[in-house]
Amino acid sequence: MRFSGSIFLVGPMGVGKSTIGRALSELLGLEFADSDREIETSTGADIPWIFDVEGESGFRLREIRMIERLSAKQNVVLATGGGAVLAAENRACLSSRGVVVYLRASIAQQVERTSRDRNRPLLQTDDPESKIRELMAIRDPLYLEVADIIVDTNRRNPKSVSHEISKQLDRMVKMRPESNQD
Repeated sequence: MRFSGSIFLVGPMGVGKSTIGRALSELLGLEFADSDREIETSTGADIPWIFDVEGESGFRLREIRMIERLSAKQNVVLATGGGAVLAAENRACLSSRGVVVYLRASIAQQVERTSRDRNRPLLQTDDPESKIRELMAIRDPLYLEVADIIVDTNRRNPKSVSHEISKQLDRMVKMRPESNQD
């Protein structure tokens, strides 16, 4: 019996949620959505502009509405923004509507992967590594709270991570009581 349902990817900036999400959706034959890209498409503005004009709180309100809408879809792989778990509404939506996969990477890996990306407003600081450490101190417990599966992405390619997630999903299906009656 194979997994069917929705998969929600959470984790900090730079762990590969969007790239791995695309690879996983292809592997499983599911639709792919990226909450940050969907916010940009629906507003006609990029995230740094939204942060400049509306502040982080304005962006987070948009994010709550988008995650509510996208998580209601069936059979979707959804890559969420790094801060999506900050809102209790998002954590509840994700936990109740699908399998939540926490993608994680070391601080060094996050710094390396985000160092040249100007599309990350929270990292536009003199010391991005300190900011990443600060964000992880707040967010890691929230990622762990919602996670059904935890996968390390350090030095791994998206295909390898996608296959690991797929195997873990299949194990979850086999462990469900209703699947033992086949």
